Amino acid sequence: MAVVGPGDDYANNKGFSRMDVILMQDVPSLGAQGAVVTVKPGYARNYLLPQGLAQPATPANTRAIEALKRKQAAQAAAAQAAAQQMADRLATLSCTIPASVGEQEKLHGSVTTADIAEALQGQGIAVEKRQLVLEAPITQLGVYKVPVKLHPQVTATVKVWIVKA
Repeated sequence: MAVVGPGDDYANNKGFSRMDVILMQDVPSLGAQGAVVTVKPGYARNYLLPQGLAQPATPANTRAIEALKRKQAAQAAAAQAAAQQMADRLATLSCTIPASVGEQEKLHGSVTTADIAEALQGQGIAVEKRQLVLEAPITQLGVYKVPVKLHPQVTATVKVWIVKA
């Protein structure tokens, strides 16, 4: 059995090949989906490939990934355009929410994102409550501008009127 010393190729990691792989999913501390990365063959063979996290960077796989990236970019552009159309529609819209009030025009309870989403649903606008951005529930009568996060790059504002019931 040979003893490996500090000057040997094995200890310095010289002479051992590396392998290019295409990541099929985001891998923390390695790269994002679709990236071509160079890793040690054992890491690719024993972890990345069996887990379905990567594929070997062959010319055929590279072409397939490039086609997939183009398709995903087109889908992302279409989703952003649809979100922008919805934002334009929401900008011209306002909704009224009747609420019961007590002393000093303070609401009994509060108006939450679920209430606003329900009011918008009544006007034919499908918005999920998690898309509405409220710093705190509304507890007073008045007019509020509520941001709606439709897409990572598209945010609309809807005017919400809170009136006496």
